[in-house]
Amino acid sequence: MPELDTIYIDKPIQQHTLIQTISRVNRVCEGKDKGLIVDYIGIKKNMNTALKKYTNFESEEFEGVEQSITIVKDQLEVLGQMFHNFNSSDFFNGSPTEQLACLNRAVEYVQLSEELERRFMAAVKRMKQAFNLCSSSEKFSDEDKDYIHFYCAVRSILFKLTKGDAPDIEQMNARVRKMLEGAIQSDGIEELFETGKHISVDIFSDEYMDKINAIQLPNTKIKILQRLLSQAIDEFKKVNKIMGVEFADRLKKVVDEYNNRRRDEAYANEVLDDVAEQLAQLLSELKTEKNSFKNMGIDYEEKAFYDILKAVSKKFEFEYPDDKMIELSKRIKLIVDDKSRYTDWSARDDIKANLQVDLILLLDEFGYPPVTIDDVYKEVLEQAENFKKYAQ
Repeated sequence: MPELDTIYIDKPIQQHTLIQTISRVNRVCEGKDKGLIVDYIGIKKNMNTALKKYTNFESEEFEGVEQSITIVKDQLEVLGQMFHNFNSSDFFNGSPTEQLACLNRAVEYVQLSEELERRFMAAVKRMKQAFNLCSSSEKFSDEDKDYIHFYCAVRSILFKLTKGDAPDIEQMNARVRKMLEGAIQSDGIEELFETGKHISVDIFSDEYMDKINAIQLPNTKIKILQRLLSQAIDEFKKVNKIMGVEFADRLKKVVDEYNNRRRDEAYANEVLDDVAEQLAQLLSELKTEKNSFKNMGIDYEEKAFYDILKAVSKKFEFEYPDDKMIELSKRIKLIVDDKSRYTDWSARDDIKANLQVDLILLLDEFGYPPVTIDDVYKEVLEQAENFKKYAQ
């Protein structure tokens, strides 16, 4: 590419394209230590907006490519120290299969401890943000760029394991992007995620669990189980708030225990397998809970009201016949369904007020609770509102 010392901007440019344009003219070469930007339309505001998005600098003003190069070099050194005990040679010299396996091993390695994982993700993010501003600089060797791509690919896989699609995949060059997609797919992880985006009974099938259990990397398997459970519990909570919260608390307890035990350097694979088994068991129990209505003579949604009635009676320590509780849950469901006919219910206080009055009268008809406890009405109403919110 020929040296560029002057660029004339006469049309709007935004975000990453703007940063790349500025970086080109700032590229140094023999006899040139800076470039000239002739701005006909006023891009300073767009430039600072782009910098906020793609950099982590405290200053809101552009400070030059040289600072970005220093940041990238520093973060490469930090990351190199983190990976001192990891053999990454297969990524650079191995066959495609060996490269994919190396990426997945690197993702597992980064998860050896919670602190290492956190520091790695932060360092790569910082490096990538700075590299966006100086990617065309000749001060980076081919080896530097290879390691930048390696660390970014590892971060993207780990990001996808925890949060979904990594935000920087499209910015990678085609070779690394293809390799990254292959690493996600090589253990069937991509297929698991595709199913998990729309929670259905398939997620609880033996076949689905077999696919998860086939993953040989324990920390990666735990990440997948944790994410799928979070999705499944969130879906369950939309119908059955009280039981959804209970399962969410149980998941948090297992994950907290996992993170605490990861701080131990002697953390053995047997312990990792134990955590994965606990998460798999929780997924199985969630499946059992979702299907528990079938033997009670009520449907899945009526079971949600039964559970809140049961939980409230336990919380406030009063007895109530189980058969009457089942019948009451059916009647509550009918009232909520009636109010759900109004598509604009969430914006209409009159419908909310009618729902509350109808429920209070119904509870009184059934003698629930046996003595007046105002908080009981509040908790039942919260479940009714929660159910009606997602029933549209």
